[in-house]
Formats: sequence, C-alpha cells, structure tokens
Amino acid sequence: MITANAKQQDAMLKRLARVEGQIRGIQAMIRRGEECEAIAQQFAAARKALDKAYQELLACLLEETVLDPNRDDAETLARVRAIFTKYT
Repeated sequence: MITANAKQQDAMLKRLARVEGQIRGIQAMIRRGEECEAIAQQFAAARKALDKAYQELLACLLEETVLDPNRDDAETLARVRAIFTKYT
C-alpha cells in the first residue's frame, strides 16, 4: 500500500498517464507502419519514463521503511537489503 501523501500520489498517477499515452502512441505508429527507428526512439522514451516512475515508487518504499518507528536499526537494514534484492 502506498502511504505517500496525496500530492505524491497525484504526481505518480500523472506520470503513469503520460507513459500510457506514450504506449498508445507507439501502438498507433506500428499500425501506421512507421519506420522501426522512429518506433524504437519512442519505446526508449517510454521505458525511461516508466523507469523514472518506478524509481520514485522505490524511493517511497525506502522512505516508509527507514522512517518506520516500529523497526529497530537491524530490522530496518534487513528490510532495505530485501527491497534492493527483490526490486533492483
């Protein structure tokens, strides 16, 4: 569950909507039979945008973990290591 504030959630949803628009644009390019290089360029842009959104989400997850008052230092470190192992 994302416990980010409403402003962060709104920013994430807007970022994902832009990525969704990029993907729809790529689909349209393919349907029109555009050049592979132009399509590849748009793929790269969409991947980068999605990677940025993912990085923001991971930062949120790490912040939640580090700032959790119910965990001691050893538990926090173990959780951070688990996050890196699982998601990167």
